[in-house]
Amino acid sequence: MTDHAHDLASVREATDRLLTAVAKLDDASVAGPSRLPGWTRGHVLAHLARNADALVNVLEGRPMYADATVRDADIERDAPRPLDVQLTDVRESAARFQEAGAVPADWSRTVELRNGVTDSAARVPFRRWVEVELHHVDLGIGYELEDLPAEFTEREIEFLAERFSGHPEVPPTRVTDGTRAWRTGRAADGPEVTVTGSGADLLGWLAGRRDGSALTVAGGPLPALPPL
Repeated sequence: MTDHAHDLASVREATDRLLTAVAKLDDASVAGPSRLPGWTRGHVLAHLARNADALVNVLEGRPMYADATVRDADIERDAPRPLDVQLTDVRESAARFQEAGAVPADWSRTVELRNGVTDSAARVPFRRWVEVELHHVDLGIGYELEDLPAEFTEREIEFLAERFSGHPEVPPTRVTDGTRAWRTGRAADGPEVTVTGSGADLLGWLAGRRDGSALTVAGGPLPALPPL
């Protein structure tokens, strides 16, 4: 069972790590390119702030975003801001998310996210944890997939394997770090592909952050994964 209180604490810790790291930058660095195509570090920070507010909307029963156009426009509007404004926004929006998460509620209820996706309220804190950790890596400021907490890496591999489970374009695939194993792709109708690697490399491939060249593949080529 998902422990939302534990995940909220993990979000707070991950946010503190990110804020500490970003505070060492300067305005020029924030305006520089991130690892996400077409996005500066300012875009990543603006997205993190607006995502926190969007998940408050989810927890409080409102639409996550008014629409995709407004979401994208808000990020573009906020991306050019100086470092001190970015830091304040990320910090204050993160506090609003923590406050919304502290309100007594039925955490087993179903909530709606973007594009009609639904999930239990209890998984919203983990989804926020994913945003903070992966986008910290995306900033390209020295925090790598290998630096992620082991618990997070394992859970995010499981989460993404579940996301691609049953996908008609992904062949039956066994994903393993040599100790643990997960299955994904469409239902096995023949031999399955086995993909082996470190937790960081598996997560990087599943999350679209690495090309999978460091992975060992048996039973066929490395599956091409649809975009997240």
